[in-house]
Amino acid sequence: MTSSPIEPRSRVNLRRLADEVGVHPSTVSRALDPTKRHLVADDVADRITTAARQLGYRPNPVAASLRTRRSTLVGVLVPDITNPVFSPIISGIAEILGAEGYSTIVADAGTEFGPRMALIDELIARRVDGLVLATVSRDDPMLEHCLAEGVHVVLVNRADDSDRASSVVSDDVAGMRVAVEHLYQLGHRVIGHLAGPSTLSTGHLRRVGFEQAMQDHGLAVPPAAIVEAASYDRDEGERATARLLQAYPGLTAIAAANDLLALGAYKALAARGLRCPADVSVVGHNDMPLVDMVEPPLTTIRIGPRDMGRDAARLLLERMTGSALPIRRIVLAPDLVFRASTAAPRG
Repeated sequence: MTSSPIEPRSRVNLRRLADEVGVHPSTVSRALDPTKRHLVADDVADRITTAARQLGYRPNPVAASLRTRRSTLVGVLVPDITNPVFSPIISGIAEILGAEGYSTIVADAGTEFGPRMALIDELIARRVDGLVLATVSRDDPMLEHCLAEGVHVVLVNRADDSDRASSVVSDDVAGMRVAVEHLYQLGHRVIGHLAGPSTLSTGHLRRVGFEQAMQDHGLAVPPAAIVEAASYDRDEGERATARLLQAYPGLTAIAAANDLLALGAYKALAARGLRCPADVSVVGHNDMPLVDMVEPPLTTIRIGPRDMGRDAARLLLERMTGSALPIRRIVLAPDLVFRASTAAPRG
């Protein structure tokens, strides 16, 4: 016995839906657009949405894009999608944009300039209405390219030195100062720093914060006290910590520029038979998901990534809806999260 093939449901277009409800197609279009629904009487809008649901109406994004010159698509570029700190940033962006009828395209841009530019050009070719970039360096030609193409751009987590685009960042200097202050109050005086790449605002500014805080307390910062990691990942954190321990013997604490570097420090300490925090205390930065589940749970600086994503989306909406506002940098205050990876030094 053979079953007959299932016939696909015929597509319901805007005009058929309008005929069903007895209104003009433009009224249907407004009722189904979250940004214009307020222009339609509530009872009419309710009838339209009910009929759309019953008939299985699905909007045609290509037709809508041609009609409105808007794609309702926003591209989000992150440098490493496996880094857990970006998940809440992306969620915050999608939450705010989704409520306004926009969809997000998330792309893992990696670290190489060529593939990043290719991704940007592909998104521009798809007529995205805007871009949220978590990838920029302090002087990034990719940002210059986006602005030259007339694309609405907002930066998140990292900023451009020249403030050519609006951005949402944590107060990186203050965050590292809080980390050093915490270690100082515990009694540490010989503190090393795992710095992020100096080409990135986070790496540069957190290093500045470290040096300022050490100077405020009259603590020495010899060249050996700071090792710059080539990238923000755990393997590089392990390698950088190995160099730090060799070059700066006697240190009792490490302030890392992000959590992945701090987790790499855990591995380097264990490989040398050193215990955290009994021998060396470690502070991370970002409070990415699950760092409270490692052993020992990581003391870190919380930067509020979900709020960061939400604020970035709101800034982009202002741009995409035509508001002629000046470029702004929103700076969020960081907080210390005290867990078990830091303690008073022995002796």
